[in-house]
Amino acid sequence: MKLSYPIFIALRYLKSKKKHRGISFNTVITTGGVAVGVMALLVVLSVMSGFHEDLRKKILGVNAHVVVLNYTGGIENHEKVIKELKTIPRVTGASPFVLGQVMVAKGKRAHGVYLRGIEPAYEDQTTSLREHMKEGTLDNLTEDSTLPGIILGSELAGILGAYVGDEINVISPVQEIGPMGMLPRVRKFRVVGLFEVGMYEYDTNLALTSLKAAQEFFRTGDAVTGIELRIDDIYSAPEVRERVQEILGPTFYARDWMQMNKNLFSALKLEKFTMFVILTLIILVASFNIISTLIMNVIEKEREIAILKAMGATNRAIMAIFIFQGLMIGLAGTTIGVAGGYLLGYLLNTYEIIKLPADVYYLSSIPVKMNLSDFVAVSLSAICISFLATIYPAYQAARLNPVEPLRYE
Repeated sequence: MKLSYPIFIALRYLKSKKKHRGISFNTVITTGGVAVGVMALLVVLSVMSGFHEDLRKKILGVNAHVVVLNYTGGIENHEKVIKELKTIPRVTGASPFVLGQVMVAKGKRAHGVYLRGIEPAYEDQTTSLREHMKEGTLDNLTEDSTLPGIILGSELAGILGAYVGDEINVISPVQEIGPMGMLPRVRKFRVVGLFEVGMYEYDTNLALTSLKAAQEFFRTGDAVTGIELRIDDIYSAPEVRERVQEILGPTFYARDWMQMNKNLFSALKLEKFTMFVILTLIILVASFNIISTLIMNVIEKEREIAILKAMGATNRAIMAIFIFQGLMIGLAGTTIGVAGGYLLGYLLNTYEIIKLPADVYYLSSIPVKMNLSDFVAVSLSAICISFLATIYPAYQAARLNPVEPLRYE
């Protein structure tokens, strides 16, 4: 028996007799159930991918893809090291930095932060901090002034009550000997700008100054804390990290952005997988509707099945008829769901239908990122579940004894 024959019969069986209109209606409901499940799963995964990408952009907007450090605590002759690092394939930029923990204070308000010394000309090669400037520019850090400049995160400025042009005190926890004994190191800085990344952790706990001012304050001489690297493919960071250690030797080590944010991105990945499993249950519920619809079809078509068997149809051909029928329902539902999911995701992303309070979430609308891999995974899952749902009804149809339905014919 040709393969096209069971498909032809399956297509005919999707249309029920007039006296059994309910069965064809059930087919429509079953198809709709699969479509809704697929669409809901795709929209949720796309939204979670959107949040994941938005978070990654914010983190990589402040931090480089790879950070090179030295076990001695500082890197001498960093210009020479940068030249060696730029010979590594995929490295597109490098910039030195000095980093230390300090307390910033204005009046009676104080807050502990990380003070990072940067070279604005080099920083543009490794991060996108310039794009996040709310007031002022990074170039203000290198302007000649009686006081060194400092750029604060927007939330930090709010905590301190500081504005551009104000003077603040930067206090180092490392004490030094003075006339009155051990005293903390204090220096005045002038606020020359504000930045806003959109992540509370960075906007509250990070301050920027020039590389020279940071070296003077932390008394590191010409040494820097580390060197930031930007690469052309962020997912090649582990390979570049290993290459760095090979070139610079055992006293150096490197950390990539995935290592530094491992817990956060692992949690997001686990959450996305959990939502995939939970929402797949919607498609699983729809598969039970496929089972019930096919069973009802088997009951309705008992006489036709008996005639087919009497004409020589094999059990395998009978099973194929109902498997194809269930798969057609699953394919139709999956196709409609994929189209609906893409359309809804496009509308959410383009027209920002769902608004969010920007002062709470740092987002004005729900971010949507539609990945081809998500669409393929959901489609294959829905089709596989639909196929599994057809096996039992098809097996029951194949086992049907043709004698009973035709006994009184």
